[in-house]
Amino acid sequence: MTLLSSILAFNKKFVEDKAYEAYATSKNPEMKAVILTCMDTRLQELSHKALGLKNGDVKVVKNAGATITHPYGATMKSLLVGIYALGAEEIIIMGHKDCGMCQIDADKVINTMTQRGIKQETMDTLDHAGYNVKQFISGFNDVNENVYHNVDMVYNHPLFDKSVPVHGLVIEPHTGELELLVDGYDKVIKK
Repeated sequence: MTLLSSILAFNKKFVEDKAYEAYATSKNPEMKAVILTCMDTRLQELSHKALGLKNGDVKVVKNAGATITHPYGATMKSLLVGIYALGAEEIIIMGHKDCGMCQIDADKVINTMTQRGIKQETMDTLDHAGYNVKQFISGFNDVNENVYHNVDMVYNHPLFDKSVPVHGLVIEPHTGELELLVDGYDKVIKK
């Protein structure tokens, strides 16, 4: 049985048994917050448990490294939509220790791409068009610096409401222990 077949078989039974009823909630976050965190598998359930969250409490945006790579990209858009359209009143940027994007070897990733059939001429074309593939694949050197950078990107965005707190945290992916880097309540501008 393939992965997709097993997922679909499980889902059929899940729906038939009405198991979804245990997860019923609204589209707006109960705790009025949106979290940007990493897609690391270790955080899937651990981060919610370590923060005391249940289904429906927060909006969660995940990507590789919990990183905002462009001020007008999908990640920033998701954070702004969370605030302006979905009722969130706070943002939490949460990186984690031992992150795969910390000091990722972009050359090794590019080499794997070429081994899997991506042509060098494709990469050269992208580079020539102004899309630096190596920079696009690269991560960061320090998780704390990455969290500070992301908090600053949100807080200094021209479309961001400066009365919304933006917190910066780092979670330990083995224990769930949190380290506070930025207390967003200290930076908000009162209206």
